[in-house]
Amino acid sequence: MAPPEPHRPGSFLTTRWSVVLAGARAAPPERRAALEELARSYWYPLYAYARRRGHAPEEAADHTQGFFALLLEREDVARADPARGRFRAYLLTAFRNFLANQRELARARKRGGDRVALVLDAGEAEARLGHEPVERETPERAFERAWVRALLDRTLERLAAEQARIGRVALFERLRPMLTAGDDAPRFAQVAAELALSENAVKVAAHRLRKRFGELLRAEIAETVDDPAEAEEELASLFRAC
Repeated sequence: MAPPEPHRPGSFLTTRWSVVLAGARAAPPERRAALEELARSYWYPLYAYARRRGHAPEEAADHTQGFFALLLEREDVARADPARGRFRAYLLTAFRNFLANQRELARARKRGGDRVALVLDAGEAEARLGHEPVERETPERAFERAWVRALLDRTLERLAAEQARIGRVALFERLRPMLTAGDDAPRFAQVAAELALSENAVKVAAHRLRKRFGELLRAEIAETVDDPAEAEEELASLFRAC
């Protein structure tokens, strides 16, 4: 299987840190693209945090929307130092500060054209939140749990796109449940019969998909830390929290 795609010079969205730092200095169209990329990836962990802090669904959605509208406009974002911590910790701290600053929130509500084009489905978010444990669940724990889910979802999206490019959509969709240890993991013989493949071919494909999934997951995590060598530590830390 091919290794994770290398960084291409001139590419705007390279790591989560570079999105913030470059976006803070970019022209409006690029800044909006960066903002929407961050919002799509991380709105739910912040929404979950706000809900566990006691905010009502509509209020939590409004806070999350307003936060991303302001994130790349703040002067301190341009001075953010990736070496001072992991992106996940930076984002949560910035959101905490935002929630505490009602003046900024009020300005975000008044602003029109600069609001991020984020389609935030509070109903879908509440359904997801309803499957999470509530007892002794701190806002920080809810954030970390949702962060892990966001990482897994982004990794699956990247893997699905790769499989589509090589014409293996049907096989991928049948083997996909096992990649996140779902209870409905398929039986190899059944998949082989459905797709007119040998059972051994399905087993080999499953092994390669697991391996590639692990590579892409680590690549995804590496984008949120200052030093890629910290990816394994970050991975272990996140899954311990869950």
